[in-house]
Amino acid sequence: MITPWLVETLKLLKKKGIDVRVLTSSYKGLKSQVIQSIPIERFRYFLKPWENLTHEEHAPDRMKKGILYKILPFFYVLAGCRAVYRAVKRESIDIVHIHWPFPHALFGYMAKRAGAKVVMTFYGVELRWVKTKMPLFRSFLRWGIGFSERVTAISTYTAREVRELVPKGKVPIEVIPYTISIASTPKHGSSFREKRPMVLYAGRLVERKGVEYLLRAFAEVVKEIPAELVIVGEGPEKERLMGLSSKSGLDGKAVFKGWVSQEILADLYSECNVFVLPAIIDSKGDTEGLGVVLLEAMSYKKPVIASDLGGITDIVKDRETGLLVKEKDVPGLASALQQVLQQPALAQRLGEGGYQHLYRQFSWERIIGAWEALYSSLT
Repeated sequence: MITPWLVETLKLLKKKGIDVRVLTSSYKGLKSQVIQSIPIERFRYFLKPWENLTHEEHAPDRMKKGILYKILPFFYVLAGCRAVYRAVKRESIDIVHIHWPFPHALFGYMAKRAGAKVVMTFYGVELRWVKTKMPLFRSFLRWGIGFSERVTAISTYTAREVRELVPKGKVPIEVIPYTISIASTPKHGSSFREKRPMVLYAGRLVERKGVEYLLRAFAEVVKEIPAELVIVGEGPEKERLMGLSSKSGLDGKAVFKGWVSQEILADLYSECNVFVLPAIIDSKGDTEGLGVVLLEAMSYKKPVIASDLGGITDIVKDRETGLLVKEKDVPGLASALQQVLQQPALAQRLGEGGYQHLYRQFSWERIIGAWEALYSSLT
């Protein structure tokens, strides 16, 4: 559910004739299985009732919940290293592609020892976590980059962060983003609400998404425009955000829908007038590595407004494929919303520009072609 684009990548690579296998952790004793013709080998790392470092939530968040979850990573890494070494030897695997190199660079090292070539992909969150919480591990990531045959990042922003870890020009970093399914025509057409325009946000309700600033900006917008704000998602910030919404006088104007089905979410994308991702750099130093929800909105030819930071700038080109505002800039965000809601020609132009950018730069054909070329260069 968290990484549907990775599942789609694996399926499309398999269709191209690449023998794809997945090595990942067990969850409460879950055994190896085959999903959509792709073998999933799971390694056990603890007693079944407590084998839940992963799956239920992000592992770093899980590790805050008691002493057990602080020691589980040791068993996880140990079991994973053993599993990847044995898998490479047993199956004569050519390439091991490591996702989220902290701590999985250790898996890459064992794969290398077993005779495989290593590709390592950075998503950004691991870099910022190491920088802010565990700076001593910078050398660990530098070590992992050093023994990898190829290193990739999901955005130019993340690539810049990776380059900060290594001597200039020492290791080339290739940018290969992820994407969504793109139809040759916009999904559900490109209609807009006329009587009561809708502003849409979809994503986890966590600090780095910046929903607080969207609520504050929307409180200014509704003083002039009878609009509705729809917030889709769950997360630890939900109660606080609902309280802020009420205090801001948004009862009946801002709706928290929680998680919804894909069908309902598709209808909301189709119906909305503008999609907003007001991301910030949070207290942990984390921010958006790319912003796949922006791609979703663009696939419906919807104008998007987002913060001018992180990997978002690979997607949103200001006043061409959407509007960019500074993070935490409530007046600037309110002004951008007013422009899009009050200027139909601008909204239509941005929606069209976003859709064309999505089709040119984020098509599956382009991305899978890049992975094919990279893997072929190593075999």
